[in-house]
Parts: sequence; structure tokens; C-alpha cells
Amino acid sequence: MATKLNYIEIARKQLAIDLNCSPSDFERDGFVFCEAKENKGRRPFPRGERHFEMYTMGKAIIVSATPDVLSYVKEQLDGKNCYEAFYMPFVIGQGILFLPDKIAKLPFPDNIEILLVEQSDIPKLYSIEGFNNAIQYDENHPRPDVLVVTAKSNGQIVGMAGCSADCEMMWQIGIDVLPEHRGHGLASALTAMLADEILKRGKVPYYGTATNHIGSQRVAVRAGFIPAWMCVYQGRFDDVLTQPTS
Repeated sequence: MATKLNYIEIARKQLAIDLNCSPSDFERDGFVFCEAKENKGRRPFPRGERHFEMYTMGKAIIVSATPDVLSYVKEQLDGKNCYEAFYMPFVIGQGILFLPDKIAKLPFPDNIEILLVEQSDIPKLYSIEGFNNAIQYDENHPRPDVLVVTAKSNGQIVGMAGCSADCEMMWQIGIDVLPEHRGHGLASALTAMLADEILKRGKVPYYGTATNHIGSQRVAVRAGFIPAWMCVYQGRFDDVLTQPTS
């Protein structure tokens, strides 16, 4: 079972599988360059023919990419420091990921009805539009929906926090609240409740958002999460590499 003391260790081991590096590489200084591999147990996020990721947990920067991209990026990063790396011209799409610190017990707004939905009943929610961050809308998704908390007001679902089983030990939380119900703490309360339920099941909840999405980051912090790693999940190489992309 996951405990507060090993959330980081669990995440580090999983990211090492994803990036094809060693968990200890995250504690090194400078850059670590790794050829992307389809390692058993990696989180099944889609990859194209030209794949690029760059991660840091605060020390080393791990670059994982297909060979042509890796060669180019390694050359471009020569002589650069870790801060400059995330501002390189080829960088697109930055995310910040959070792990639990002390999950909060937050009150829900008045007149909100809360329901915990287990995996077998989640497909019943797919007929309700507008909650794409919380649920996958796909019973056969490679990262399946496994748990959802819904919030109703006057009989209408106005918020959902859902989690996908991204790998054996880590379930990722997504949250959606209808615009007219934002600003009252509902998103943080749903996120905190779902995180607590995930922990009860012996899994590690994690929460990801764009680095410029301050509102979403505040939701994570209020719910009891702390920043754990930063990543670049997309690159721009069409002008410098000729291999077709997918």
C-alpha cells in the first residue's frame, strides 16, 4: 500500500519506466538522454514516430525521444543549463504534476449532493456531456476510468472528479465544474474527496495541469497536493528534421 513516505519513490520508478531511464537518474545533475522504448508497464499515452519528452523532479533533466529527435535535442542542449532547457525553441506544451502531501478534508458548498461512482457504473455517465477532463467517454480506453465523484445541484450534475488507471500504482485525477458553479470551492472539495478514496484503495493519486493554468494549480494545492515534477510532452521539429511525423 502506498504511504506518504513513498509517493515520490513510486512516481520516480514509474517515470523511469516511461522514459527508459533509471530511477536514480532523477537525482543526478545536468541532462540525461535516453532513447524512448516501449517498456512493459509504461503509462500508455500515445506516441508518434517522432517522440519527445523532457522531465525534471528538481535535479536532473531527463530527455527521452526517438533517435533522430534525441540526436538533435542533445546537440541543441549542449552548453545549456537546466533552466534554459525549458525555453528552447523546440519546446511545446509544458505540464506540472502534483502528488499528495496532506489531503484536505474540505466542505462542499450548500445544496450539493455528492455521489461516489465505482468503475462498473461509470459508463452510465458517458451520456452526460461537458466533463472531458474528468472522464474518458470510452469503455475501452487504455487508461480506463476507475472511480468518479459527482456533484449534483437541483438534480443536475454540475461537477465531476474522475480518475484513470494510468499504470499499476498511479491513478490520475481530472476535474470539471460547470462555469456557473465555479469559485465556491467545489473543484477542490471533489478533488480532495477523490484523492482520499484513491489512497484508501492503495493507489497513488496524481494531478496534472498546464504550467500556465494557475486556477487548476490552486485546486490541487487546496486539495492537499504539492508539485512533484514538470514535463514537456511535445516538441516542434518539422523545420529541422525531415522524417515524417504521425
